[in-house]
Amino acid sequence: MYMFYLVAIVIVAIDQWTKWLVIKNMELGERIVLLEPTFAFLSHRNRGAAWGMLEGQMWLFTIVTIIVIIGILYYFHKEAKGKPYFQLSLMVLLGGAIGNFIDRLMHGEVVDFIDVLIPIIRYDFPIFNIADAALTVGVIMLIIVLYFEEKAEKAAKRKGE
Repeated sequence: MYMFYLVAIVIVAIDQWTKWLVIKNMELGERIVLLEPTFAFLSHRNRGAAWGMLEGQMWLFTIVTIIVIIGILYYFHKEAKGKPYFQLSLMVLLGGAIGNFIDRLMHGEVVDFIDVLIPIIRYDFPIFNIADAALTVGVIMLIIVLYFEEKAEKAAKRKGE
């Protein structure tokens, strides 16, 4: 069970390492194109939530993040026991939440740097980081896990009736 914590630790480590590399090696606003025109690194800072919403509300992010971390840990230990996919999704979420929380505590803002353009639909995706990606992947995993868990419970009920 506790080996799943390693997933969160690795996510936090990669997130913080990549952000450190951006801070140390790139000027704010500097862009390094990796795959024209779809993928680049762009040194950016975000003082808000996703897409810059609620900018400057540090107290709110602190409270919400602490509640989210407590909720993840509660569900990990109480609801996800013996359910490895559920546990994995929660630890991916935990890694993402802690990664951005560290930024907010240490810098008062989140370091973002992954810039993606989807040329087919001409959509410039908001700049993000490893923690943001982990949060997104974790939520998607959690939705899938809960969907199949509910489906299995319904099938078991029908079989038992």
